[in-house]
Amino acid sequence: MPAPKGIWKVITASSVGTLIEWYDFYIFGSLSTIISQKFFPGTNPTAALLSTLATFAAGFIVRPFGALVFGRLGDLIGRKYTFLLTLVLMGGSTFLIGCVPSFESIGYWAPALVLLLRLLQGLALGGEYGGAATYVAEHAPKEKRGFYTSWIQTTATLGLFVSLGVILSIRRIVGVDEFVNGNGWRYPFLVSILLVVVSIFIRLKMNESPLFSKLKAEGKTSTNPLKESFGKKENFKMVLLALFGATMGQGVIWYTSQFYAQNFILTVCKVDYEQANTIIGIALLAATPFFVIFGSLSDKFGRKNIMLTGMFLGVISYFSLFGQLRNIADTTLKTVASKTAVAATGATVTTFADGGSLTETPKTVEGTITYVKNVILSSSDQWKMTGWIFIMVLFVTMVYGPIAAFLVELFPTKIRYTSMSLPYHIGNGVFGGLVPFIGVLISTLPGATPLSGLWYPVGVAALSLIIGCLYLNNRIDENVND
Repeated sequence: MPAPKGIWKVITASSVGTLIEWYDFYIFGSLSTIISQKFFPGTNPTAALLSTLATFAAGFIVRPFGALVFGRLGDLIGRKYTFLLTLVLMGGSTFLIGCVPSFESIGYWAPALVLLLRLLQGLALGGEYGGAATYVAEHAPKEKRGFYTSWIQTTATLGLFVSLGVILSIRRIVGVDEFVNGNGWRYPFLVSILLVVVSIFIRLKMNESPLFSKLKAEGKTSTNPLKESFGKKENFKMVLLALFGATMGQGVIWYTSQFYAQNFILTVCKVDYEQANTIIGIALLAATPFFVIFGSLSDKFGRKNIMLTGMFLGVISYFSLFGQLRNIADTTLKTVASKTAVAATGATVTTFADGGSLTETPKTVEGTITYVKNVILSSSDQWKMTGWIFIMVLFVTMVYGPIAAFLVELFPTKIRYTSMSLPYHIGNGVFGGLVPFIGVLISTLPGATPLSGLWYPVGVAALSLIIGCLYLNNRIDENVND
């Protein structure tokens, strides 16, 4: 069957803006280890990292509020202009984060300003996704709704991929020292303003959703979307079902496979920064087509079966997969080929028979000497780690590919933007966004192991899986024109 006229223009315009918003949102997380040194007191590196992760998580926690504010606007004035507003808010906040002076210059004003801008980013993102998914779904034919909306689902992963690509490119151009200790880390934030201008230009050419335009012409739009979404028992029941049976589990699978894994191989496995992000980037790029594949399969086999299978695989395999990552980077299991002292830095460089290496550099913190470890994996180990990450991202594509079509089909047109945005952003923003912070926090508790942090996402995903199995319907609602 040929594609409906103009559908790819709609998908492109929606996806580009959403991708840029995700890029803006993710560069903060990807630079968290550097940001913790710039905007927080440096006396306790672990506390500084936790503070940065908490600020990162704050952006997720406010996303449901953005969903309510912008979802209401989208159901009142339309999808197109709400899109533009969230884009400007996100781009402006990201650009300003790159301009905030460091803790050394303005003290605690630095983390306070970064937190404020991070909250604005979260609000903007809370209003973006629901609009993009709704906009594409309301243009798509019923028999291919999962396929067409799955392109929107690729933007989150591609946004992370683009953010990693920009960060690594700038790091190479300005040099590692300028990037980490100078102002090089600011450039990925500043570049955002150019991307946002391009996206605004594209979105200004978009038309309003046909279903919303029809409702508006007939005078049938909602006068109070919040009251209709959450004040009516039947709608509120669907909001709760979407949250606890789908988006809660989907959110923790997503953030564990991408962000927690990224943080794990950097801070637990001690893999070199550039090599770690290259591993993540390759795995993301290789797995991205599967968003569309699983979205398309959901048109034939239903949304529920595919999403819950992804959750189930994450629940039963995360401990094993993260254990594999740790074993690959465990230098005590490798055969030492040589050991060299570097007089200039006091570092010790150990090379291994497989071609990998470990650099241990002394660092004095509050009078105590500690050793900063930097592991460079051999080529074969790098590909093994990429393969394990790829499998984890594959779980993400299963739970995330069909989710937009699933949510759109749950709610009527006049309150769709509001109703689907809230469960999506609580599930992803709160339950998913807290994975890095809670995971690291659990792993610092007495008696914890490096894998203990996984109990949070595994527990949440297991609960969502049970609720989804018991209460979700696998039926595809073909009529969203209601």
